[in-house]
Amino acid sequence: MKNIKNISIAFALFVFNSFFAQVAIGKDVVNGNSTVLDFNNASGNTKGLILPATSGVPTGALVNGTFVFDVTDNIVKVYENDAWKPLSDAGNSSAVVVNNTAETGKGVIMGDATSPADGVLVLESQNKAMILPQIANPHTNVKNPYPGMMCYDAASKTLAVFDGSVWNYWK
Repeated sequence: MKNIKNISIAFALFVFNSFFAQVAIGKDVVNGNSTVLDFNNASGNTKGLILPATSGVPTGALVNGTFVFDVTDNIVKVYENDAWKPLSDAGNSSAVVVNNTAETGKGVIMGDATSPADGVLVLESQNKAMILPQIANPHTNVKNPYPGMMCYDAASKTLAVFDGSVWNYWK
């Protein structure tokens, strides 16, 4: 049942991307013309974006701006300037549910027809960006954060990532 739901969501994202090149999740309209992916950021939102939990960091042809939660050292990382950089201290991955399902396909690409990046969800655009889910004070308002959760803290105006133990903030 979960696979059918995931396939349906991926198909819907593909269809919406093909026609509009902008997608809103949890709301009816995308904020502005410069957004490729936008989340419901209504007051009281407590849902963030969950990064893929990987065993080690991906290798091969990587693209700057790739984010993962590495369960080998329990650190949220970003690939930047051809190197992996930590965005958190070592956290806790005990809550991560292991996905042993074989991957098929290349993933969903939004904003363009193709991409050199290999990911589950790839946002590819020369003039559009993603608006992260906005949560005011996620450390107090998100009751059960999942390791690798990422959002924008609307109160402190910082990027917030959860490493499985604590929230880490970046200005």
